[in-house]
Amino acid sequence: MTTLSPENSLSARRSASFILVKRKPPIDKTEWDGFFDENGYLAKSRDFICVNILERGLHPLVRTEAWKFLTGYYSWQSSRDERLTVDSTRRKNYKVLCEMYEKIQPLLENLHRNFIETRNNIAYDIQRLYDKDPLGNVLIDKKRLEKILLLSYVCNTQAEYQQGFHEMVMLFQLMVEHDHETFWLFQFFLQKTEHSCVINIGVGKNLDMLNNLINILDPLFAEHLRGKGAGAVQSLFPWFCLCFQRAFKSFDDVWRLWEVLLTGKPCRNFQVLVAYSMLQMVREQVLQESMNGDDILLACNNLIDLDADELISAACMVYAELMQNDVPQPLKDFFL
Repeated sequence: MTTLSPENSLSARRSASFILVKRKPPIDKTEWDGFFDENGYLAKSRDFICVNILERGLHPLVRTEAWKFLTGYYSWQSSRDERLTVDSTRRKNYKVLCEMYEKIQPLLENLHRNFIETRNNIAYDIQRLYDKDPLGNVLIDKKRLEKILLLSYVCNTQAEYQQGFHEMVMLFQLMVEHDHETFWLFQFFLQKTEHSCVINIGVGKNLDMLNNLINILDPLFAEHLRGKGAGAVQSLFPWFCLCFQRAFKSFDDVWRLWEVLLTGKPCRNFQVLVAYSMLQMVREQVLQESMNGDDILLACNNLIDLDADELISAACMVYAELMQNDVPQPLKDFFL
């Protein structure tokens, strides 16, 4: 067991204070512009901005630009002119990738046994995607979405296409104007979240750490899960694969959580603390009804229409509690 430093404990208490006060208004355009000097360089520290995003969130008019910093699309050290150059380069590189894809598509169809199957899966997922708002207005262009997903699949050797990616890319398409922005933001998002939503890279690790967290913070619940719901935690992989997007009541709530994950505040791999907080919502029901694995999974799947701010607050409290405990080194390293 390792005792955490006073500095980390102070950071935990500060993050926990997020739940104790009413959230201030989100960062609006005027305030965001004030974070930069006349040449477009940051006049505030990255840490200052990220803590404010954790505690307050972003106004929709700020979100697109802010996410380019949070994902790594833009460097935090860049000037306004440098960012214009970066955006031009990203646009050109995307065009080159599209042209390359057009050239190699026949080869992929003939030689890559998984390509046609993946293309059919993408087309099927997109066809089922509901693309209208409550008033019947079309939100997205499905053809453009399909193209971005196919290109991402062909270019990304680590993160193969999985069900749910179409919903994730849709949210990026709703946020930005151009396809090259959608494509690159999605790529950087996968990298920035340490592939936590990629099943063959990060999901297993997240589930293992969630198990460890339950064992440390809630031994009684952990004993129940081992006894009657041995597979319950492992069955929660959709939470991580989809970055919890189906648990919220609005797109704004999804973006709110995702931008917090991108800040790295209050800690790395905050998504595991979010999952723990969600599991705690069904804890009493699980114990009172002595639920087995399938029933636990059903109860977890019924967690919908959640409020992102409330969930972030609860997860910050879990972080504070974790920092007050002696934890094994692997778990400590996972979060710090």
